[in-house]
Amino acid sequence: MTVRWGFLGAGSIAHSSVGPAVRAAVGHTLHAVAARDERRAAALRPARVYRHYEQLLSDPDVDAVYVCLHNRAHVTQVRAALRHGKHVLCEKPLGLTATEVAAMTSEATAARRVLVEAAWNRWHPRTRTVETLLAAGEVGRVQRVVARFHGASPTPGNYRRQAALGGGALWDVGCYAVAGALSALGWRQPTEVSATAVRWDDGDADVTTRARLTFGTGTTVDVVAALDGGDDQLLEVHGEAGVLRLPHPAFTAGAAPATALLTPRGAATRVFDYPATDPYRLMVEAFGAAVRGEGTWLVSLAESAAVARTLDAIRAALAVPDRVPGAGVSPRPGAGRP
Repeated sequence: MTVRWGFLGAGSIAHSSVGPAVRAAVGHTLHAVAARDERRAAALRPARVYRHYEQLLSDPDVDAVYVCLHNRAHVTQVRAALRHGKHVLCEKPLGLTATEVAAMTSEATAARRVLVEAAWNRWHPRTRTVETLLAAGEVGRVQRVVARFHGASPTPGNYRRQAALGGGALWDVGCYAVAGALSALGWRQPTEVSATAVRWDDGDADVTTRARLTFGTGTTVDVVAALDGGDDQLLEVHGEAGVLRLPHPAFTAGAAPATALLTPRGAATRVFDYPATDPYRLMVEAFGAAVRGEGTWLVSLAESAAVARTLDAIRAALAVPDRVPGAGVSPRPGAGRP
């Protein structure tokens, strides 16, 4: 079975990563793209171009839909695609709240369709190895985790600067850092959360959010999510038996070789090297296998829900309510940073 894809949206990620991945994956084809800008849609070289999303969702030749719209649109379009009987791969974050993730999960279950968050870095062989090492207890009981992601600053007018569209650093890159931390802790939820954030001067979303998560075991997690023009990603897991470290880029490795470092207490560091790879293609191929009913590994909806609940808790810990229901952001730069 060839999986025939329909893309809702024709943004940069569709052009740079997921479109090429679909073309490169065996047994996949880009059948249709729907976007307001029909020229950008046509540039992806689909068999059909639509101006309206409903037209694509009604196309009986589309098997799977990739949702790559602004974050606020995810829940609406994912649920619409599921109601049209499509399997869905949705850009991260899957939902802006745990409630949205739960609604989409319920809809996918009822429709008996595959729904997956496109957390593409989770398919990278390095990430898979690290999660296996942590699950096997290679660092012992986890005592402290550091997870930070400083990324490029979006241009003025970009939706990432607009909280009402699901913009901001926490939703855009914080989901990577939080998922990395939770994977080290068996996807448990923190018992205490403190957080601060700083807004853009010309936007209403957070340019930087810092959070301290505390777990019932006494474990602490320090998360930094920033769209400040920086280029710094790190995941460090400190345990009683050693330290596991993913150096930069901790969350977006792919086009270049990557490394993971495991340092058992009192022993030499073990170095895990990985060649350049395309985790987007691995994601597309795994998703296609699931659509065909074949055994495969996927980012689970339970894990996506765990990340959403933690992001909810971080936003709830912020002092000033934001314009998106349930969100918050403090305008006080650096105040009370954990």
